[in-house]
Amino acid sequence: MSSETAQVKKLADDLTQWLTEDALPAWHAGGIAPDTGECFEVIDLETKAGAPIDRRARVAPRQIYSFLEGARLGWSGPAEDIATRLWAWLSETYRLADGTFAAAVSINNTLTDSRFDLYNQAFVLFALAQMADKIPACASTAETEAKSLLETLYKTYKHPDIGFREDVPDRIPLRANPHMHLLEACMAWEAVSKDPAWSNLTDELAELALTRLIDPVNGGLREFFDLHWAPLPGDEGRTIEPGHLFEWAWLLVRWGTSRRDADALVAARRLYDIAWTYGIDESRGAAFMAINDDFSVRDPIARLWGQTEWIKAAIALAGISAGPEREAYVADISLSVAALSAYFEDVPAGLYRDKWNVDGTFEDEPAPASSLYHIVCAISELNAFAKSL
Repeated sequence: MSSETAQVKKLADDLTQWLTEDALPAWHAGGIAPDTGECFEVIDLETKAGAPIDRRARVAPRQIYSFLEGARLGWSGPAEDIATRLWAWLSETYRLADGTFAAAVSINNTLTDSRFDLYNQAFVLFALAQMADKIPACASTAETEAKSLLETLYKTYKHPDIGFREDVPDRIPLRANPHMHLLEACMAWEAVSKDPAWSNLTDELAELALTRLIDPVNGGLREFFDLHWAPLPGDEGRTIEPGHLFEWAWLLVRWGTSRRDADALVAARRLYDIAWTYGIDESRGAAFMAINDDFSVRDPIARLWGQTEWIKAAIALAGISAGPEREAYVADISLSVAALSAYFEDVPAGLYRDKWNVDGTFEDEPAPASSLYHIVCAISELNAFAKSL
């Protein structure tokens, strides 16, 4: 076994052990209400219990993924029961009359934010794909639910050119991020369904990234756009998030490989290069929140999720590279795992910090449930890469 292989396998084993022995038990015990099956938005680091605050719609779908994928990675807990109860709660509590899902509910399950957000719909589709894939008894119903939601998105929210609108009537800015997660969801469905609708939308969303979202001059990918997919005028339109560059790179490597599209792979390498060169703080060794379109620092806070996307992108690009280039990406796997692991220190086993300040301190706040999905996905990718060596 080469030193590279041994190192990657150890990283995968250590993180998987943390996930299956510490994190998922902690989030099952403190993050899921045993009587109702609902999930909490955060866990308090002192009490290790869920806090009674509003629950955003993205959290339940992400937890469905986290527990189901965690079970595939070796957790022995009741993942299927957790997932099916979470779906029942999500469907009953968040679903609006038009079939879309509201943005947030209170601890008492009253709607506190009924606005449409494509981001939330993407995660509902993603969770349904996980259930179709990992719970055979749910496969048919999950696909029916997903196709119904997709039809509503096309009927009501489809952008006349490409992608989707923010709302009806239109709201600006158009955002890259919901489309990124919709691409992730469609690729998940493409793996479990023969319906061409998923592949067709996957291709459209990849085209959106390659032809509209990515700057044709510098190769960066902005967050905010006007109604015609031009960069949003003003300061907000200059925003680029290194974590999202890594995440888009991961997705475009997957799509470009499956479609044999060399342009997508070139774009992915450039996105990674920008994020690595301008979006990682040397003193912390961590990816930070935002840069401007000239690649200057915009927001130096380093969020946990950005480190997981660095891991995934480094793995994806290592997988399609050779020689010194591959060696550099593999070295980055170790660096990005080290960055992620810093968030696990000095907290109860299985929990984590979320925000790493420039001065080296972490924000003293509860652990957000939404971050677990990022961690699980990175560990899943790391396991798959380790097994391929």
